[in-house]
Amino acid sequence: MLGRRPPCRPLPLAPLAVVVLFLASPATPGPKESDFYNFKVVNIRGKWVSLEKYRGSVSLVVNVASECGYTDQHYRALQQLQRDLGPHHFNVLAFPCNQFGQQEPDTNKEIENFARKTYGVSFPMFSKIAVRGAGANAAFKYLIESSGEEPTWNFWKYLVAPNGKVVGTWDSTVSVEEIRPKIHELVGKLIVGKKEEL
Repeated sequence: MLGRRPPCRPLPLAPLAVVVLFLASPATPGPKESDFYNFKVVNIRGKWVSLEKYRGSVSLVVNVASECGYTDQHYRALQQLQRDLGPHHFNVLAFPCNQFGQQEPDTNKEIENFARKTYGVSFPMFSKIAVRGAGANAAFKYLIESSGEEPTWNFWKYLVAPNGKVVGTWDSTVSVEEIRPKIHELVGKLIVGKKEEL
């Protein structure tokens, strides 16, 4: 009935239990204790890389694919964005993924060759990963949990601020040109902030 609650004997101890639980697991980072730049990932050539190297700059994190209908438009626009704004204040961070339509079937070496030769890609590329589901890469799990948005297709885009927090997400149907003003604004604030520190 409305207003009635079942008896709950442990209620007085609940705050204590919460404190004990919190103190018992400080090493398990969650969205509140962590940020995107805390993670380590494998680059497209098989070397571990700390994303910490990108802290202090704006990042556009994208799950890419070589055989998608969005491939040509996105790769061209992403490279242009990198050319215009990177690499000191901004980077596209590309993560190949074969989960959507099996449209990234190649090896890391083949993917890198395709991207570099076809589009002159100069932005950082990482090893092929899963971006959703139980086997999802930890950095992408963070992006999903902190934004509440999970990739549903290739070329999902997460905009990450210099502090490692997600400030925007867009799906494949949203072009890079449409989100360019938001990226320019964030990079502009970063540059002004750095000048004021001098």
